Amino acid sequence: MSELAVASLQNDLDVAPLLLPAKVLSGDAQAIAAAHELARIARQHAAQRDRQRKLPWAEIEHFTRSGLGSISVPREYGGPQVSFVTIAEVFAIISAADPALGQIPQNQFGILNSLLGSATAAQKQQLFQSVLEGWRIGNAGPEKGTKNTLDLKARIVKNGDHFVLTGQKFYSTGALFAHWVAVKALNEEGKQVLAFVQRGTPALRIVDDWSGFGQRTTASGTVLLDNVRVEAEHVIDNWRLALIPNIQGAVSQLIQAAIDAGIAREAIDDSIRFVRERSRPWIEAKVERASDDLYVIADIGKLKLELHAAEALLRKAGRVLDEVQAAPINEQSAARASIAVAEAKVLTTEIALLASEKLFELAGSRATLAEFNLDRHWRNARVHTLHDPVRWKYHAVGAYHLNGALPARHSWI
Repeated sequence: MSELAVASLQNDLDVAPLLLPAKVLSGDAQAIAAAHELARIARQHAAQRDRQRKLPWAEIEHFTRSGLGSISVPREYGGPQVSFVTIAEVFAIISAADPALGQIPQNQFGILNSLLGSATAAQKQQLFQSVLEGWRIGNAGPEKGTKNTLDLKARIVKNGDHFVLTGQKFYSTGALFAHWVAVKALNEEGKQVLAFVQRGTPALRIVDDWSGFGQRTTASGTVLLDNVRVEAEHVIDNWRLALIPNIQGAVSQLIQAAIDAGIAREAIDDSIRFVRERSRPWIEAKVERASDDLYVIADIGKLKLELHAAEALLRKAGRVLDEVQAAPINEQSAARASIAVAEAKVLTTEIALLASEKLFELAGSRATLAEFNLDRHWRNARVHTLHDPVRWKYHAVGAYHLNGALPARHSWI
């Protein structure tokens, strides 16, 4: 079945997406190659999808069938378990082409990593195997109207041999495209669990009401749960993560940083293309081409340098995660991982915002025309970088290096 045919069938928000066979990639090189191929396809109509808010069904199906969805599955469960350096680069490559496409599966990778420290052996086997077979995992964690992102109103209670789940979620990235919707809720003991609900389960509703001005095609809207049945084996004791040192937050943040790095790459590349091909030189520059303007040249050089610095810290953070995961994790090594990723996140945030704004100054007034839709870079950067305030990354890095303070243990550091 063609990708367009698959996309045309995704028209019922309460029915699970089609499940098609997925490859299992052999390692890092294949993952990078698959990411480049997907980026080539996704880039062709990314601006149009953003303008029309057309969801990337065909592209997300290609992502899954190519095997990219399972590249982090551990080898002991049949997966390729590529390095974190590769995972970050895969997300940066895809996000340069379409950062919404990069964001849709980001929670799947964070959730898969969290299972290592919270799920039973049987649960790991089932969920990892399902991802290898092409199942996608969507997020239903954050809620509106609570004190903060850790505060939950959703509840799950025992009912005979199963559980019943009730609540309302927002910022549910990936849920619309998912086969599993992973829902955070509090159990009867007040402990946080992660319930895996199959799409198509009665009383589970996905509402495509995401109206953010950036990342417009992520469908990061509402999930409604009205006494949804959840099988006991699909309830993960997520609270266990708080008991042991882990890198769950660092893994999630690494992918967030990679998405921002991808946005920055494309914004700079679009700046260069526009200056070369369309921009007129300023009259006082006394040059024939805008690309010969000394100030433009200097600014492009500065943007490239800052991008390369951000990418270098991103690669360093990936290497640190690989090193930390390869040995028993303790408080110090977990903190080292979080700080390495936080440092990268600071620079990827700043270059994504700077590059996407500087584009217009360098390219000129014509670059603001709707036909080019170049403002999508800034809109995407501004919305995506709001996931976790970078000002607190500075604080975490400073407190760690100055006072030896270990960062908090949650998904945002």
